[in-house]
Order: sequence, then C-alpha cells, then structure tokens
Amino acid sequence: MIDCFVLNAGYLAQGSKKDRAIKILATERSTMKVDQYTVNVPPGSVLPESSLKLAFLLKNKELLVQQTNVHKITFKSNLRCFRFFRWTILVPPVIYLSLLIFKYNRDAPLRSFASTTVEQNDKGLAIENLFMELEAVTADKRDLEHYKEIDRSIKDAEEAENQENPRTLLENIFQRADTNEDRLLDIQELAKWIHTKITEHISRAMKENVGLFTAIDNNPRNGEVSWEEYHMHFLRSHGFPESYVSSHDKKHSDMSRTLKESIMRDRARWAEAARNDPERLELDEFLAFTHPESSHRALLQMVEDLFEKFDRDGDEQLTEDEFSDLPSEGMGLDLKEDKREAVGGSDDRRKEFRHLIDKNKDGKADRTELLMYIDPRNPRHAIQEAQHLISVSDTNLDGKLNLSEILSKMDLFLGSKMVDTERSFHDEF
Repeated sequence: MIDCFVLNAGYLAQGSKKDRAIKILATERSTMKVDQYTVNVPPGSVLPESSLKLAFLLKNKELLVQQTNVHKITFKSNLRCFRFFRWTILVPPVIYLSLLIFKYNRDAPLRSFASTTVEQNDKGLAIENLFMELEAVTADKRDLEHYKEIDRSIKDAEEAENQENPRTLLENIFQRADTNEDRLLDIQELAKWIHTKITEHISRAMKENVGLFTAIDNNPRNGEVSWEEYHMHFLRSHGFPESYVSSHDKKHSDMSRTLKESIMRDRARWAEAARNDPERLELDEFLAFTHPESSHRALLQMVEDLFEKFDRDGDEQLTEDEFSDLPSEGMGLDLKEDKREAVGGSDDRRKEFRHLIDKNKDGKADRTELLMYIDPRNPRHAIQEAQHLISVSDTNLDGKLNLSEILSKMDLFLGSKMVDTERSFHDEF
C-alpha cells in the first residue's frame, strides 16, 4: 500500500532523508528483515496514507509497527503527505476569488463606459435643446425679453468697440455674455451671444445694403452699380481727395500695398457676385458682393455648387451617404478645396444629417433643406463656433471659459464671431 516510510527520531515522515533512516516495505507478509532489524506487522493492520499516523518504537532491536489514531500523536516534522489535502481545501476559495476579481475587472470598464454614454447622451440632449431654443429665437426673437437684453448688450459692445483696446473689449463682452453672473461662460451662454450677434449682423447688413446701393448708384442712377461707381466710392471712403477720385492712375502706383490688395480682393468678389453683367451689379447681386453671408442668391449658388459636386447619382437630392462626404471645416462649405472624408463619413456627420437637415425625415435633403442648413442664421453655426472656442481655450477642462482663458487666446476671440462677426463671415466666404 505504501512504498516507503522513513524512521526519523522516533516519528514517521514520508519522503524525508535523515541519517537514521530505515526503509520499510509494506507487503502481505507479517515479518520482514530490513538490515539488522526485524519488522513485525500485526495481522490485519492497515498502513494509512493520510488519516493515521504510525509510531515506531525501538525495543530489543525489534521495530514494532503500531496503528494509532491521529489525535494520540503530535508530530514536529512537516508531513508532506498532508500538503495535497490542505491544497484541496484552499483551491475552491482561490478559484472563487479569482472569478470575482475577473468579473470586477470586466464590469468596471462597462460601468465607466455606461456612465460616459449617459453623460454623452445628456450633453447631446442639452445641445439639441439649445438648438431648438435658438431656432425659436430666430423665428421670433422679439418676443423674448432675455434676448432683447442680449441685443442691447451687443449694440453697446459694438459702440464701444472702436473706443476700447482689445483686452477691455473682451472683458466687456465677457461680462455682458455672462448672463448668470458666475464669472464663467458655458456653451449655452456663449452660443446665445454668438447667435444673437449673427442675426443682428445679417439684419443690419441687409438694411444698410439698400442705403449703400442707393448712395453709390448715382452716375447715372439706373438701378445698377457699376464697378467704376463702386471704385470711386472705395477711394472716397479711404480719404482720397475728389481730384484723385475723378482722375487717377488706374494702376494706383502711389497707393499703399494694403489698399491695392483690398481692391484686388474686391474685384475678385465682384466677379463672383456678378451673374448677368460682369461690370454691373443689381441690388441682390450687390448684397452678395458686400455681405455674401446675408445674400439669398449667394446661398442658393452655394447649394447649387453642393449638388454639382456631391450629388453622385444626379437625382437632385443629397442622401445621408453623400452628405457625410461633405467637407466639415469652417462653415462646412469651402468648395474651393476638396476636403472630402471617406465615403460613409463619420457618425457625427450622419447624426447632423438626420437631426438638423432632413426635416421631413425622408432620408434625403432637397434644396430647401440644404438652404436652411447653410443659412448663417441656422443655430448650428453659433453652437459649432461656441464648441470650437471652448475646445481650444478650455485649459482646465471644466467645459466652460473664464476670463483668463479668453485673454490667453486674445487673437482667436478677436477674430471670432463672438467679437467680429462680419470679418469672421467674410473670411469664410
């Protein structure tokens, strides 16, 4: 039953190697010679492996093997025959704890992901609510006293724009845009300020355009403005004397480089706005020339350019796949540069198509829907501008802007729609 037992200082140990060790073979015989000793095994005795201990007594040069219960003998040696038994007890708890640790390590990221998903959903819902709120303001802004106050603040800020240095101007705008007076601008406050500035700028541009067109159209007054009439107005507005305006060098040899570049830019924009006569502009064409972001004709032309470039199947409608291939920089409509994404586009572009463009939910965008989408008065422009400003300037990553963060990016904000709406639009167009 047991191949080998070892005698060690009167106690039994299995597998140890001591100087006084004597090998004992358990066989069916009752006695057996081992070296000079005789081993007597009582008839019917059972040599156990684990449940019993054996005591060996030396008497008259004979070794008696006695069967003894466990509780009667105390062992000092490390009984290796019991190690397996102890491990069998520990294995189940170890496995159970390992499974618990494994489950926790897998669940923790899932809980974190779920929490992140909830936060993203909440943020998306907040942006959607903000969009609808701004859309309602666009439809009938005068019914909301809160936005009337923003209007007055913007007008006050614009009146002081030429009198204040850049730092003071930004401080003034920050204070007026911070409607809850917590010394922070969140995306709602920033988007509302920008959206109101955009709508005010476009309304003012359309009103001023009629007066400017009438003032320039005087030689002769025929309902059209020629390039020569506009050029004379340009020179007068920059302080040139009447003698120079009426008779000057066409190459403007004595003019500064900055003014020459301005004339060249105006000439290029004039050529884009002129649809009938390259030398003359009608009223709506003149608006497209001076304020393309305010011109219905200019926006319609942009829609036509979009269809020509991205309507792959030629059905006069843009699908979600076709729209997701549109460029996404700036106003999203820089058709001079081919900034296509991969076919299929990002999830954000697809969500934008479903929620902001496809108003009738037919899976396609017609000209009317695209015209509403690219219209600068669409709330998405203000929201995207606010998101961009926060993402670039929010150094402490709290999702809001304090005054020091704005002042640290002074050039960015001075050229943004938050401050200089007209220049920002003209740079985009």
